[in-house]
Amino acid sequence: MKKVLVLGAGLVSKPLVRYLLDVPEFTVKVATRTVSKAEKLIDGHPRGLAQELNVNDTDQLKRLVKECDLAISLLPYTFHVKVAEMCIEYKKHLVTTSYISPAMKALDTQAKSAGILLLNEIGVDPGIDHMSAMRIIHGVEKKGGKVVSFRSFCGGLPAPEANTNPFGYKFSWSPRGVLMAGRNDAKFMEDGKIVEIPGKNLFKNHKPLEVEGLGTFEIYPNRNSLPYIETYGLKDIKTMIRGTIRNIGWCDTLFCIAKLGLLSDEKRDDLKGMTFKKLLFKLINADCCECCCDPRAELAKFLGADATKQVLDNLEWLGLFNDQPLPEAEPTLLDIMTAQFLKLMSFGEKERDLIILIHEFIAEYPNNKKERITSTLIDFGIPGGDSSMARTVSLPAAIATRMILQGEINLTGVHGPVLPEVYNPVLNELEKMNIICKEKVFAL
Repeated sequence: MKKVLVLGAGLVSKPLVRYLLDVPEFTVKVATRTVSKAEKLIDGHPRGLAQELNVNDTDQLKRLVKECDLAISLLPYTFHVKVAEMCIEYKKHLVTTSYISPAMKALDTQAKSAGILLLNEIGVDPGIDHMSAMRIIHGVEKKGGKVVSFRSFCGGLPAPEANTNPFGYKFSWSPRGVLMAGRNDAKFMEDGKIVEIPGKNLFKNHKPLEVEGLGTFEIYPNRNSLPYIETYGLKDIKTMIRGTIRNIGWCDTLFCIAKLGLLSDEKRDDLKGMTFKKLLFKLINADCCECCCDPRAELAKFLGADATKQVLDNLEWLGLFNDQPLPEAEPTLLDIMTAQFLKLMSFGEKERDLIILIHEFIAEYPNNKKERITSTLIDFGIPGGDSSMARTVSLPAAIATRMILQGEINLTGVHGPVLPEVYNPVLNELEKMNIICKEKVFAL
């Protein structure tokens, strides 16, 4: 019997736990801060165990890792390296759905020496995006061609009928993670030139994207795309852009939220007892009393040309102009925004979410032949059941976990899912679950 340890029981964990409990030779222990969440996931299954976890208790975490055969970290990404180091110490495999950080990458030699695999980026973005891209890239190379341009965009959104708020967004994963991503610098290559965008200007760099059957969205660059030139082995690439998909209006509003400083994670001691309107006046250094000034007008003066009607309407809907008290026990402005976004932008019980993942490649072949290749994943959540975000993030990790423990993946070291022995079987199994990347080829 193989022992799987799942650390964390958040919004995306249910399909993973259920998949692994369906494997007869696995036991699954879910350890999380709120043990009732783990118990709900296990749902009385005879091979499932729920345990309360204090992630800052190093001794407890070490005991849990020592007792398992493979650990899956669904904890915040800041804990992954800590867990990875314990996996190396006790020679246990690790699976995460998060990006490979420099600190994680630095563990490669130690992991190989321990004979274990630290498999990361095996979710949807990152994850299915890498796997579907590599399948096409390797296919082009097998035909003697080379990829010279790669654009990739992914987003988790409400399904059209559930798109019922002015932000065009609802949370199917960590709200704090969504907002923190809005502070990241971006870097990519376009037509052979390196483009760098500081985090403060991230949301100023958005463009429209037409998605067949769904309408027009907006896209903006996501983090640093350049390392994937090496990851994907694209020696002849001239354009490499990875980006995020949102509904129209998200970027302009988030730019102004960032401009106000509301994405800061600096701890503050001046927030207790404050209202949203009072906080707004403090942030914009309004030179008049909040009781007699119009917050909308004062904010418009502060934002200048960025204060479109849609932006001001959105910020009013968010509650920034009202006299409601700030959420208690939230020590940073980022935490306040996280709580407010989650309060106003959660999915209803039977509402569906939507995952859109689009790749576009330009491939060149001998004899001046060129192709445009697209790969599109459009996946909806199940009303009253699993969200698309939960399925597309956690099922690739669950499939990879099964393959590792059943000896179908025999890699060691730090890896993402970019090798055929990983991406082919994972994508094939996802297709049986109707999570399908549809490819089209157009001659140029």
